[in-house]
Amino acid sequence: MKRSIAVVIAALVIVGAGRASAQEVTAGPGTVEITAIPGGGTFFTSRHSAPSFGNYTLGGALTYNINPIVGLEGEVSGAFGVSQDLAFGGITTNQKSPNTLNYAADVVVSAPTHSSVVPYVAGGVGGLTMYERAGLGINGTQTFLTGNVGGGVKWYTPNGRWGLRGDYRFTTVRGKDDAPSFFGRDTRYGHRVYGSLIINVVR
Repeated sequence: MKRSIAVVIAALVIVGAGRASAQEVTAGPGTVEITAIPGGGTFFTSRHSAPSFGNYTLGGALTYNINPIVGLEGEVSGAFGVSQDLAFGGITTNQKSPNTLNYAADVVVSAPTHSSVVPYVAGGVGGLTMYERAGLGINGTQTFLTGNVGGGVKWYTPNGRWGLRGDYRFTTVRGKDDAPSFFGRDTRYGHRVYGSLIINVVR
């Protein structure tokens, strides 16, 4: 009889622990998150004689959340050139914009909403590598120092395993004297927007 009671008590403890564990899994940022960026856009405004242009963007990011508010994020994205009208050198021609690789280390500060919707602000520094496009006078690979600031909103599923993210960044690209006239001799300003999928790797 005592053995049967002990078995019943042990079973109730196991079931109760399982329910408590399930209740602890709530929507919101995990300790480690992966962001997959299937699509977005990067747009640079014109500057002096250098034209404005836009590229298609995709990439990814890895975020380590120190706590529910502050996180550290590393991101890499490619901005792929698309055919468009470019006003450059006194004429307007339809050409493909140059491909770029963007990489940055950011600090992400999230609002402690305790819900599935989490707005955040972010900012950091990094680099932009622009690849050769001879038709635009870019005859070799060029690398520039960048800074970014912006924010967005994350939404998580009830089980907290994955979510969706919308992000905007204002980007500054530091100019340098030996850059091509198409891009980089003066400080350039850009805007990047994307929609992405979040995967909580470690809760």
